[in-house]
Amino acid sequence: MSWFKRSVKGILTKTNEKKDIPKGLWYKTPTGKIVERKELAENFYVSPEDEYHVRIGSKEYFEILFDDNHFKEFNTNLKSKDFLNFTDSKKYKDRLKESKKNTSLNDAIRTAIGKSKGQQLIIACMDFNFIGGSIGSVVGEKIALAIDLSIEKRIPILIISKSGGARMMEGAHSLMQLAKTSAKLAELSEKSIPYISLCTDPTTGGATASFAMLGDINISEPGALIGFAGPRVIKDTTGKDLPDGFQKSEFLLENGFLDFISHRKDLKNKINLYIDLILNKNIRT
Repeated sequence: MSWFKRSVKGILTKTNEKKDIPKGLWYKTPTGKIVERKELAENFYVSPEDEYHVRIGSKEYFEILFDDNHFKEFNTNLKSKDFLNFTDSKKYKDRLKESKKNTSLNDAIRTAIGKSKGQQLIIACMDFNFIGGSIGSVVGEKIALAIDLSIEKRIPILIISKSGGARMMEGAHSLMQLAKTSAKLAELSEKSIPYISLCTDPTTGGATASFAMLGDINISEPGALIGFAGPRVIKDTTGKDLPDGFQKSEFLLENGFLDFISHRKDLKNKINLYIDLILNKNIRT
């Protein structure tokens, strides 16, 4: 029985010579597929085996959508304030400091202008890693200012939603952002300037109830969770079992809430195609 003792003496690797595998070298998808992170990045952060779209943030979306990753970010210095001195399990001020430190972001959205397939485009992209992509005063203000710039320069705008909903720590200040952004989008529509809404995983709560569903074209990535309340809350409230795939992008497309679902590698072409169609321009390839 040599299971628990060494039967043959050999040369042991000294502790100080052992090499640790770098953290984050591999990524495991929900279906159990293992993919090297380098390969994942080269494939638009989509698992090549099961087509699972990994959650990404503004940095990655800007790389995918702007030509040569060239863009100019604006309104970068806007930061949230603790209007209500809010405290639950942690002070809101501390949450903000912690999120800024962990993400190197000032809030849950970045806005930038650049060229996509040679055409000027404004992108407002949410980041879920900053307090769950929650919509506070800064998120609403940056979207509103991005729409103002879109109107001023007559440049199409893309809003990429990735949000858990309104930021409860700001109370009514947060809820008013939903009305403000919706009103701004109405102004944009009156000027006949294209607005494309991209719903990514997850797009829930106040984002879905306002700007995320107001696009001239509403599109999504495969398998994205999109809805207002969560499936568990709806099931508990209605007392009924929900259909398979409820609140997934495929379910919403089938029931008329989305116009199209696009693989991430096709996003840039699809978005520009829709802009051309809205503007009645010659289709670019």
